[in-house]
Amino acid sequence: MKNKIEILMNNFVKDYCKSNNITTKWQELLFAYASAEDDMFQKLKSVVGTSHAMPKDFLKDGKTIITYFIPFDESVNDSNIGGFECSEIWAKAYIETNRLISDLNNFLCEELEKIGFSSYAIPGSYNFDNNKLVSDWSQRHIAFIAGLGTFGLNNMLITEKGCCGRIGSIITSLELEPTKRPEQEYCLYKKNKSCKKCVSKCVKGALKEDGFDRNQCYEMCMLNEAKYSYIGGCDICGKCIVGVPCSVISPSR
Repeated sequence: MKNKIEILMNNFVKDYCKSNNITTKWQELLFAYASAEDDMFQKLKSVVGTSHAMPKDFLKDGKTIITYFIPFDESVNDSNIGGFECSEIWAKAYIETNRLISDLNNFLCEELEKIGFSSYAIPGSYNFDNNKLVSDWSQRHIAFIAGLGTFGLNNMLITEKGCCGRIGSIITSLELEPTKRPEQEYCLYKKNKSCKKCVSKCVKGALKEDGFDRNQCYEMCMLNEAKYSYIGGCDICGKCIVGVPCSVISPSR
């Protein structure tokens, strides 16, 4: 069943590019699966925030969280390497990928319902708190629990295809075997202290070896949103994940 789901979703993305006047290019998706009963979900109330949602909050008969990573084409990543503000290509990729995730989630939910399973599509930024700067459903943390990757020094999830892309998830009553979580750190800094290039790439100085200033990071994201307001909502930056060893691969594997 996993194979069928993954083929359906990858084919949807390929067709999506042809029929929706899309400029962004993506690579094949990566997938990972978590049990709705995984004990790690409860830990998110202390790691992320006390109001972080649990799978059963969305779907009482939920059994599995399907998580996936949509890697950007390397041309998107390369466009964002230079300069202070993010590139227009990067900003468009953010908006178009968010739209893709919404449409892809709805498609998968419909397909699962056709074969008798209920499901719920999680919004990309569920209940984002503009003061605390956290979401009540952290896609990165959910994907970590599912085994999609490990966290880097830059607080981003590093997958087998790096960290340049977007993460989506849905909850379904279909029971699927959970993915085994990685046994080693993908981040070179966390593995052996051999890299901290993401720190030097942070244009706002928000990211440091021993800490992260969430507010400074968000200030930079808002600068980019203001610059590209004609495109749509894109409170992003991405400088710390482009042009680094973990941009498109897991460098420590």
